[in-house]
Amino acid sequence: MSLPACLKCNSEYVYQDQDLLICPECAFEWSPQELAEESQLNIKDANGTLLSEGDKITFAKDLKVKGSSQVLKIGTKAVIKRMVEGKDHQLDCKVDGTGDMMITAAFVKKA
Repeated sequence: MSLPACLKCNSEYVYQDQDLLICPECAFEWSPQELAEESQLNIKDANGTLLSEGDKITFAKDLKVKGSSQVLKIGTKAVIKRMVEGKDHQLDCKVDGTGDMMITAAFVKKA
């Protein structure tokens, strides 16, 4: 079983003691369970429903496609491929009839 490198100094000499991972070079201690819980994104749709990867969504309003004259109509369906942390776009989606797009979560609702 390989352990991850230290989060502070990137040392490869990390060891496990009980539930904690410890770096002998900088003495940093962390719990892998707490780290996994913090890394989950809490992204909500227009209705406040929590979204996750693989969910099917629909557009809650008409959206103009940036750099194009195309408009995505209300009710257009999409599937969330990936979720990312960002101010302007949180969802990487496969939109029916259009292809892959980055979309703001506030403009969609879970189908």
